[in-house]
Amino acid sequence: MTGVTETAVGASNMTPRPGSRADRYAMPFAADVLRQYAEDHGVCVRPLAMRRTDMATGQTEVIDIPCGARLASKCKPCAERNRRLRIQQLREGWHLDEEPVVPVEKPSQDVLALVSTRSHLEFERAALMVQPMEPESRAAELAAIDAAIPEVETELGTQRVRGRITGEREGKKPVKRSTRRRSDATEISRLPVQNRTVGKVYAGRDGRTYRPSTLLTLTLGSHGSVHRAVRRNGQLAACECGALHGWRDDLLGTPIDPDAYDYRSAALDAIHFARVIDRFWQNLRRASGWNVQYAGAVELQRRLAPHAHFTVRGTMPRKLIAQVAGATYHQVWWPHFDRLLYTVDRPPVWDTDRAAYVDSATKKPLTSWADAIAATTAEDATPAYVARLGRTDARGITHGTKDAERSIRYVTKYVTKDLAEQANPHSPEQQAHFDRLHAELSVLPCSPTCANWLLYGVQPDKAKAGLVPGRCSGKVHQRNTLGFTGRRVLISRQWSGKTLADHKADNRAWIDTVLRGALSEDEDQGDAAEEPRRFAFELARPDDPDVPALGIRLLRAVAERQRWRSEIDQLTSNDAVSATHGEE
Repeated sequence: MTGVTETAVGASNMTPRPGSRADRYAMPFAADVLRQYAEDHGVCVRPLAMRRTDMATGQTEVIDIPCGARLASKCKPCAERNRRLRIQQLREGWHLDEEPVVPVEKPSQDVLALVSTRSHLEFERAALMVQPMEPESRAAELAAIDAAIPEVETELGTQRVRGRITGEREGKKPVKRSTRRRSDATEISRLPVQNRTVGKVYAGRDGRTYRPSTLLTLTLGSHGSVHRAVRRNGQLAACECGALHGWRDDLLGTPIDPDAYDYRSAALDAIHFARVIDRFWQNLRRASGWNVQYAGAVELQRRLAPHAHFTVRGTMPRKLIAQVAGATYHQVWWPHFDRLLYTVDRPPVWDTDRAAYVDSATKKPLTSWADAIAATTAEDATPAYVARLGRTDARGITHGTKDAERSIRYVTKYVTKDLAEQANPHSPEQQAHFDRLHAELSVLPCSPTCANWLLYGVQPDKAKAGLVPGRCSGKVHQRNTLGFTGRRVLISRQWSGKTLADHKADNRAWIDTVLRGALSEDEDQGDAAEEPRRFAFELARPDDPDVPALGIRLLRAVAERQRWRSEIDQLTSNDAVSATHGEE
């Protein structure tokens, strides 16, 4: 009888009584159902309501614009659409056999006229400096010319021309330091960089030619021993701790001895990882002698250190890649911050009279940023930190193989997630490792203006009242970045000759062409390019009377997308049938 009672009680706990509060809590929210419905059909779940006005007719309507989020936690359809665009971008530029050259157009007559005007102004200014005349007259004429020069350059900036005519850059001049390589860094060969981006062609024994490319992984060095899943001869082997770890073991990536793990170096390497990657590509181009092009993404390892996967056009010896990685470093020329002079709970205080931060006990001002930076330019000065790369892993990939497509998806698998989101802690050990690394990042300086400089006895650049060390709002200190604040997706400039916006425009143009039935080459597009200029857009307010509720807009968008997909499928299938009959 007891067993029957326990079974009945267990069944009642599994199935709530109809009409009860528990039964109501088991029902999904209508908003969540609608969100999932929209996600299943690839519709943006948080669209922006835009008011579009036809400037020719005066007609106004409210349309939905996708939010364009790149993280699935914000909008899964938009993030997945962005990931597919990245896949397309990687695929189109990886195995090119011709240089992706964008033709440079000739300057227009308006540009040449402005340059001519700028030239005459510069000549007249130089002539005034040597022409004998009254100082007051010279000053007045110089002031008139100096006022006209910015106007001409501003107008020139609105034309189709890149850069500045004079080559001068605005802003303060950077501090110059010696470019001599460090004595503890490996020397690398330096070759003249050819204006070539495509890889070499190799001939096989069967007479066929191949133009392979590379899948490259760059990691940081070790900061201490961590638990790893080791395999030897296809079987699990003992980790350094002496235990066997499966691929889903919650101890993977956590330090074997947390007290011996160098959390400070791990945090600093994460902060400056983007700079090291940039130096690596510079060195690789100089060592290989050609303009290496790459496309890849950054993600976190299980030990919470950033590493990057790249698709690289062309191939080069693995030994050369490893040598360049070992010789690559980035010197951080900041004031030294090896030792904490203050704590977060007892920081320096702001002195209004001196407009500076002072020691709370001695009232002595902290070292100014200008003086601290000037000390780093001395002959015997040393960098505050040197970031380096660790291991490299390079594999040759042939175009058109399954490995090529699999590698592209491998590179972009975490593009829709935050760095820390893909390494979400699942055990107390992982959580402790995560918290300790974040605690180290919270007191390290992230930029010259970071409030954490106060902890090391240095005034931040452009110091002002209200700075709280340990509470800097920089992305370095946030839990969802864990120190890395560079771009997640890294694409070289000559990868495919197109930007992500170009690929998006190509896809949109193809859709428009199919829906309009303009698949023939002789179809006259008319003034389609001029059509967007007819409309004016402005952001509509959610409480405007002509803006429907979000639920209504999502329902309409899903229905519209379903009809749009059916039209696309029907038109493309009809076109395929027509092409088949044409071949017959």
